[in-house]
Amino acid sequence: MATADPMNRYFAADDPAWFVAYSTSHWVVLLIFVFLTAALFIWRKGLREGGGSRWVRYGLAGVLGLSELSLNLWYVWQNMYDVKDSLPLELCSLSLYMCFFMLLTRSYWLFQIVYFTGIGGAMQAMLTPAVGYAFPHYRFLEFFAAHIAIILSVLYMVWVEKYRPTWKSIPITMGFLNVMLVIDLGVNKWTGGNYMFLAGKPDTPSLLDVLGPYPWYLLSLEGTAIVLFVLMYLPFAISDRRRKRIAG
Repeated sequence: MATADPMNRYFAADDPAWFVAYSTSHWVVLLIFVFLTAALFIWRKGLREGGGSRWVRYGLAGVLGLSELSLNLWYVWQNMYDVKDSLPLELCSLSLYMCFFMLLTRSYWLFQIVYFTGIGGAMQAMLTPAVGYAFPHYRFLEFFAAHIAIILSVLYMVWVEKYRPTWKSIPITMGFLNVMLVIDLGVNKWTGGNYMFLAGKPDTPSLLDVLGPYPWYLLSLEGTAIVLFVLMYLPFAISDRRRKRIAG
C-alpha cells in the first residue's frame, strides 16, 4: 500500500497513479518530442559547421547513460531488480546501449542497426507505452526521456554527422535481431521472463495485437520488420536515384 511520504509520488514502486495512454501528460511528451526533433533538423547545419555538434552528441549520450544507470539504481532501491524482467534485453534497451556507444565512438556498424531498431522500436514504445506510472513519477520521466533520446541520437547521426544506412544494413539488422531472438528465448526459458515479448503479448495495446495469436505473431513480426525497414530506407533510396538522375 502506498505511503503518505511525498517522495512516494515520484519514486515508489507501489504508486497508485496509473499511466493512461493519450492523456494530457502523454500528449505533452509527444509534443516535446516533435519540438526537439524539429529543432534538431532546423539547426543541423549550424551544429555541423559551428562546432556545437560535440555538445549535442555527448549530451544525448549523457541522457542515455543517466537513464539506464538511474533505472537500475531505482530497481535496487525499490527491491524490484529481477533477472526475469530487469536485464537490458528488450529491443529498446538494446537500442539504448547501442546508441550510447554509437555516440561515443561514432560507430557506423552500430548506426546501421540502431537506425532501424532505435527509431522503429522507440517510436512504437512512445505511441503505445508499456509504462505503469503516470506523470510526475520517476519511471514516467525516465521512460520518455530515454526513448526520445534514442530517436534523437539516430537522427543526429543522420542529419548532423551525415551517416546513412544502405540496403545491406537491412539484412545485417535482421541478422542481429534474430541472434538476439535466440538469446532472449533462452533467457526467457531460464528466468520465466518475457523479453522482447517472445513468450506472450504485452498487457497494453501494441502492434502485436494485429499480428495474430501467440506464437504465430512472431512470424508475422519478422515480415512486418522487413517491410518497415524497407520503408525506412526508401527516403535514402529515392534520394540516391534523384542524385544519379541529375548527375546523368
